Amino acid sequence: MIKVLVADDSAFMRRVITDLFATQPDFKVLDTAKTGKEAIEKVIKLKPDLLTLDINMPIMDGLSALEVIMKDCPLPVVMVSSITRKGADATIKAMGLGAIDFICKPNGSLSKLDSVADEILAKCRAAAQVKIRKRLNGSLAVFPPPVKKPLSTVRVAMPERKTFTATRMTTTLTRGNIRQTLKAAGHSSAGRFIVLGCSTGGPNALQEFVPRLPANLPCPVLMVQHMPPGFTASLARRLDEISSISVKEAEDHEPLKPGTVYIAPGNYHMTVAEGSGGREISLNQNAPLGTLRPAADMLFESVAKYGNEVVSVILTGMGQDGANGMEKIKKAGGYVIAESEETCVVYGMPKAVVDRGLADEVLPVQNIADAAVKALKR
Repeated sequence: MIKVLVADDSAFMRRVITDLFATQPDFKVLDTAKTGKEAIEKVIKLKPDLLTLDINMPIMDGLSALEVIMKDCPLPVVMVSSITRKGADATIKAMGLGAIDFICKPNGSLSKLDSVADEILAKCRAAAQVKIRKRLNGSLAVFPPPVKKPLSTVRVAMPERKTFTATRMTTTLTRGNIRQTLKAAGHSSAGRFIVLGCSTGGPNALQEFVPRLPANLPCPVLMVQHMPPGFTASLARRLDEISSISVKEAEDHEPLKPGTVYIAPGNYHMTVAEGSGGREISLNQNAPLGTLRPAADMLFESVAKYGNEVVSVILTGMGQDGANGMEKIKKAGGYVIAESEETCVVYGMPKAVVDRGLADEVLPVQNIADAAVKALKR
């Protein structure tokens, strides 16, 4: 039995979420809370297995309450978010503070709630199984504030007398000049790239993976994170803030560039295609794979033809998305890295890859970026 506390300032939402849980034999709603302060008090008193937490509440908002809860009385938390830029940004911040996942408010419509009821229940069941003490580095997944260094502080070795034989002189450069310098020095993507897929727990895992990638990574990185429209843009902004490598939401027909991470937009499949200027991103709204758009399998299958040029990574998530595509990558000579169970929020997507015997390496999330960079040189 999963004991739940529902925290939301809307009486309508409290009733709707409570009634949804009441239809399930494995959930029991212990109580509800109207403010962040009340949520903290009832978490301490009732010790629920799971908390659903609204972001916008009076007296103390959901983010402030979450920070206190994860510090003083940590438990699995699923955020309840509005589908707005402000709501999406706050949700991504909540994931960094330790929330497991999020659900979107149905904008006051019971019919819309019915359409996502199965998803809400699945996310809450998965979240309730997470052992907070085992997440990531063996502790709470609390990430640091933005640490991206100003471009004026980035220095690279520069030539003397127009040659790269001497490297003592340094100069301040923009990101674009850094890439030009590295290319001139003999660093190039050599046609290689990293592709990655993740789902439940992915935003936290990506905040472990992406900041460990070097700014001068000699290839592009393409990622699929299962998220609705709007939230992927917020995730990209957050990752860009805390990383030295550039991160952005992908655009259709965008040329692939080294040293850049591209995140598939919500509700769009992302693939790699050959354009007039070389390899580029192709976005489409073809039918979902199962219920997923974007789907990791769509991305992975589109790059399998490049064989050993591909390094593929699968992180935490429910289901098996990515396994079929990784099987094709593996058969074509590509390299496969899966996140180990010890750091997964949900050991579903990586398990499907490992169980098929596809993984070249199975690693905790904090070690995967280094392994992927090394694999590019194999």
